[in-house]
Amino acid sequence: MDGIDTIFSREDMTFQEAVDYFKERVPVTAEIFYQIAEEYRALAFTVSGYTKAQILKKFYDELLSALEEGSTLQEFQANMNDFLESEGYEGLNPEQADLIFRTNIQTAYNVGHYQQMTDPAVMELRPFWQYDAVNDSHTRPSHLEMDGRVFPADSPVWNTWFPPNGFKCRCTVKTLSKRQVEQRGLTVETSFPAVAPDPHFGTNPAKVRFEPDLKDYPEPLVKAYQARQKEGAPK
Repeated sequence: MDGIDTIFSREDMTFQEAVDYFKERVPVTAEIFYQIAEEYRALAFTVSGYTKAQILKKFYDELLSALEEGSTLQEFQANMNDFLESEGYEGLNPEQADLIFRTNIQTAYNVGHYQQMTDPAVMELRPFWQYDAVNDSHTRPSHLEMDGRVFPADSPVWNTWFPPNGFKCRCTVKTLSKRQVEQRGLTVETSFPAVAPDPHFGTNPAKVRFEPDLKDYPEPLVKAYQARQKEGAPK
């Protein structure tokens, strides 16, 4: 499991920014999800193979619980399987549960990390970012090619190459100071990499959540998103 349970079951590792991001996502069917422009899909939530609203909402609630309360993958799978079987569906196998859990939790976690990294004070002290792949036999060649490469924190590269960059992607991004770059003999690149992320993972989910342009969205997502924003507004 690559330590994912250890990471996401620790209360001190629960980023409020990650929770806030996930709360903005709206459960929709896959049909609606794929009508949305790719760069805006981070505002929607779906699970392939399920179309009933109550099923999608249950997936959403269990993943939100994992972020807020530190629920583990095993708890997520057990809770979902109890619910799915009570609704007449087959339960999730370990591979399905891992894919759904890891992709959604890792995305939210990285959005939270991005918010911390882009704090103006942090950007001033640590103006360079380094891509960090796990670098083992499971690492995809394109992700491995990015491993260790350094770009300015404000480089447009991070609009495309901020993790996760594929299903079950384990990559992260580290911040570096100018001194660290110099001491480690690292080269700061300015040209865009020739390699691309996995299909449908070429956008930065943290950069589309603040002022979304809803004019091209399907009406059900617009209404659901507006209702969610209204619910979360200060009383």
